[in-house]
Amino acid sequence: MLAFAGLTADARVLINKTRVEAQSYRLTCEDAPTVEYLARFIAQTQQKYTQRGGVRPFGIATLLAGFTEAGKPILYQTDPAGTYSSWKAQVIGGRNAKTLREFLEKNYEDNMTEDKAIKLSVQALLEVVDSGAKNMEITVLRKGVVREVMAEKDIAVIVKQIEIEIEEMKASAMATSA
Repeated sequence: MLAFAGLTADARVLINKTRVEAQSYRLTCEDAPTVEYLARFIAQTQQKYTQRGGVRPFGIATLLAGFTEAGKPILYQTDPAGTYSSWKAQVIGGRNAKTLREFLEKNYEDNMTEDKAIKLSVQALLEVVDSGAKNMEITVLRKGVVREVMAEKDIAVIVKQIEIEIEEMKASAMATSA
């Protein structure tokens, strides 16, 4: 699964190049490429375009998610300069990326359940998205399943739960300070 922030046209070109590379790898090696291999390919392609004359750099940053051979989830980020790095949780794009990254660093826990990870993602999105679930799209990636886009009503339930928790925290803080 790949998500990007930046120029959509650049993303289409880079994604098509990556698909061709993945198909070529599969035909040559008779095995699917790893997520790290694809992240490295994307980063190398982006880096090449920063040095070639007559072309401009790709104006996108990507998040590439998948699973290791052992079934462990893995996440890579690439940037327009051509670097790639592995993360446990990461955000890209927007003015508030640094704030959200700090939020994830503070609240992320190893071996989180799927429900807890989804809730953390929604909490992070609520920091920058107005009008709750209406402007959110959450995709859950599971081993062996193509992908699942959560329904708006399911996201709304999580948003409501988070809002209730926030109100309870405010009420307990006011009671403690009084």
